[in-house]
Amino acid sequence: ELEEFLNFKQLKTPLKEVILLDYNTAGFWWAKEMNFSLIQLSGFMDLLNFLLENLSEKRMTLGKNLKELGRPMAGIGETDSERSGDLNFFNIEQAKAIIDYL
Repeated sequence: ELEEFLNFKQLKTPLKEVILLDYNTAGFWWAKEMNFSLIQLSGFMDLLNFLLENLSEKRMTLGKNLKELGRPMAGIGETDSERSGDLNFFNIEQAKAIIDYL
């Protein structure tokens, strides 16, 4: 619909693919500017993909998606390994920056 509205009649690449490329490229460069390590960069890109899947495939609302974001980020900065989440390789400041970015 957006292609029609914007009168994009001669696109060589489908608009959906262009949007996904832009989404991932923007996230990648933001993470690089944050000087994330390779494992942090990989974790951040996984997080972007996780949130996008929640929106596109599971049709989650923004509120539910933000709740889901809390699960992998739970325990960042905790020293107790039982309480730390999937993204425990980020520190608290990085976690705050990620939330701000999202």
